[in-house]
Amino acid sequence: MAQKQLPKEFYKSMEELQAVDFVILELTLYLDTHPNDEQAIQQFNHMTQVKQHLMYQVEQYYGPLQQFGNSYSGSPWNWKDAPWPWQI
Repeated sequence: MAQKQLPKEFYKSMEELQAVDFVILELTLYLDTHPNDEQAIQQFNHMTQVKQHLMYQVEQYYGPLQQFGNSYSGSPWNWKDAPWPWQI
């Protein structure tokens, strides 16, 4: 299989997703010990929406990011089109 050349924008988008994932993880850990913090809950919900929007944008251009029903597939089945983990 030939190595697929990915544009710089892909890596920028992946870095944004990683940053959002980090914030969501930190908020999750915080909320485990502060379950009544309304501001943190609002931040968590907002960042979850941001993540969903970013994932949708990335998947529109580069293909699915997750398997097992977490991402939709185009027709024909397009998992082979997305970058493989070792290509990122």
